[in-house]
Amino acid sequence: MKVAIIKYNAGNIYSVYCACRRLGHDAVITDDPVVIRQADRVIFPGVGEARAAMQHLNQTGLADVIRGLRQPVLGICIGMQLLCRHSEEGDVDCLGIFDVPVVRFRSSSKEFKVPQMGWNTIEKFEKTAENDNSNRLFINLHEGDYVYYVHSFHVPICSYTIAQTDYDGFYSAALHKDNFWATQFHPEKSGPVGEQILRNFLL
Repeated sequence: MKVAIIKYNAGNIYSVYCACRRLGHDAVITDDPVVIRQADRVIFPGVGEARAAMQHLNQTGLADVIRGLRQPVLGICIGMQLLCRHSEEGDVDCLGIFDVPVVRFRSSSKEFKVPQMGWNTIEKFEKTAENDNSNRLFINLHEGDYVYYVHSFHVPICSYTIAQTDYDGFYSAALHKDNFWATQFHPEKSGPVGEQILRNFLL
């Protein structure tokens, strides 16, 4: 299986590459549209700032490449946010795969610091069989499993939400539409649970 990890001006991409290698997949980090389009699976990871990331994607043509992908695609952290319609981070229009906004945490309590950084649970998801694509990310996982987050912005609960997390209120932990999946958390940093999520995506 060919796995392409999209290279753009975002950090934390190499850790996703290493996670894929641990699962036995010879992934490639690339910004080559031909390689990305020909891959069996595409991962769109990263940490960074939305406006700068979108500027790079638009200038390089990668924005249109991503919008046109038909194979399974997984957005991670800012990759998930960039797949949405608009982000409050830099007040920028994003890729528009998911027709929802990305908004900043506005906590009313000092108990909930921004950014959210650390381990939290994923909840309210339905596990499905391997041949059912709707919630393929959560095969062999359990309600309340812990995953790792680092973020100041989030996607509200919406029609694309396939898992949620509670941090001073519920928000989308994962999204799905057609061939696009996305997680706000970092599966590559989430131990055995995150490894299982990546394994499920790479089925």
